[in-house]
Amino acid sequence: MNTYGILLILSGLVIFSYLFEMVARRTRFPSVLLLLFSGIGLHYLAEFFNWNFIGLFTVLPILGSLGIILIVLEGALDLKFERSKIAMILKALVISTVTIVISSRLIAHLFEYVTKQPWDVCLVNAVPFSIVSSAIAIPSVARLAKVKKEFIIYESTFSDILGVITFNFVLSNKVITAVSFVPLARDVALIVIISILFCLVLLYLLRRINHHVKFFLIISILIFVYAAGEIFHLSSLVIILAFGLFLNNCENIKYHKFRKWFLYDNIRTDLQQMHHLSAESAFIVRTFFFLLFGFSVSINSILNLKVLVLGVLILAFIYFVRTVLIGVIAPKNLLPEIFISPRGLISILLFFSIPESLKIPNMESGLLFFVILASGLFMTFGLLYFKKGGDGEEDSKTTLESIFPPDGEIDRTV
Repeated sequence: MNTYGILLILSGLVIFSYLFEMVARRTRFPSVLLLLFSGIGLHYLAEFFNWNFIGLFTVLPILGSLGIILIVLEGALDLKFERSKIAMILKALVISTVTIVISSRLIAHLFEYVTKQPWDVCLVNAVPFSIVSSAIAIPSVARLAKVKKEFIIYESTFSDILGVITFNFVLSNKVITAVSFVPLARDVALIVIISILFCLVLLYLLRRINHHVKFFLIISILIFVYAAGEIFHLSSLVIILAFGLFLNNCENIKYHKFRKWFLYDNIRTDLQQMHHLSAESAFIVRTFFFLLFGFSVSINSILNLKVLVLGVLILAFIYFVRTVLIGVIAPKNLLPEIFISPRGLISILLFFSIPESLKIPNMESGLLFFVILASGLFMTFGLLYFKKGGDGEEDSKTTLESIFPPDGEIDRTV
């Protein structure tokens, strides 16, 4: 295939992805699932025409990492921190933490019983299935009531961050004891200190840079620091979340010297531009990531009876734990939040980063695909069924104005 043919395909896929978002807005069927199905269709189309795209799969982890950075940044730039929200943030943190701990243990016991593999191997393979995907959850709740949307943004972002920390922790500790938590506490403290310093440096750069190209520079620095942190097994997503929150709330800091050195007249305009840039970049990266993942999956691996049984049991664990936790800790967020527990980008990244020596034999990506697909469908059902159930959700009727909102406002519903 020549250069122009490839350009036609790439641009066509972006156009279709945009159309998928329009369909998703009207039907509440996540565009991510449409992208996955399209990837499967492209897989069989490539086989029919004998096209060879094997080399493309090497960029899947890169696209995934870029996607999670941009999506977390985009979500954080939407959040306003207020004292009245502290209780909600703590509830989201507790629910995401306990969900990962309990779900990963239950799924690990299931893997141990079915596969007869060692406990440490089963636990490493179970963690990716226990993480709520911010890449799917955040865009999907764009039209929920503000308080519900913020709860999901915090919970799914905490889930991503804590999921990576948990994965690295179980990967580094074959046997978990009290002593194992000492390096973990040290790393968390270190990443918090780095986050504070990094936020100040980036805000200072935003004020001082006069070049017309500066937002991609800031995002490139974020990516650089994220990658450096991951090399040293630090949860660098904390930095991304902290920077987005800090940038969107820095005007609330009343300390005189801080305002003198870091704030400036056009900061709100710059914030809006960075928000738009991160949103559109996330859209492109998310499009190709989920298309490629769908392309990599074989239908035969999904229709396997063992995969289907395991997938159903995993889903049962996921929603049982979620229903109990939200019912006890945040009963006001029961519906439709119990259905908003999709697995996605971060689960795929961690699943494919499991070392060969710790992978469960014959544990194919079809199981992960099934869980992602089914959890996405459950989320769609929850959003559709409860959209007029008195939960405070905004009216979801699609109009020309809602599709092309005024004043340049971007809708990111998928």
